[in-house]
Amino acid sequence: MTIQLPSVYRDFINSNGLFEGFAVAAGEEHYVVLWGDDEVASANAEIEIPVYAPGFVAFAGNGGGEVFAFDDTGAVVMLPMIGMAPEAAIHVASDFPEFARGFRHDSASGK
Repeated sequence: MTIQLPSVYRDFINSNGLFEGFAVAAGEEHYVVLWGDDEVASANAEIEIPVYAPGFVAFAGNGGGEVFAFDDTGAVVMLPMIGMAPEAAIHVASDFPEFARGFRHDSASGK
């Protein structure tokens, strides 16, 4: 399976490393664990994103039964792991840079 991640996501990871911690997005605080390339590919296959949420690419988890994913426009959405479907997507940010601006580095692991 070929996964197309937005270049801004790859650029962020290359510059900052993988983020784990709290983020404020869409007016709510979320726990976020970003995934590297290998984990993105394996997680998307394992949770069957192409089957249950075609057009989305999961790139992070929240440790609580949801994943963060890009839609086909590059917007960030949250998808439930149970009941996953395109219509279950909750808009979180217009794009990854907007999402990343909410990262609270003071509470991030290893920061």
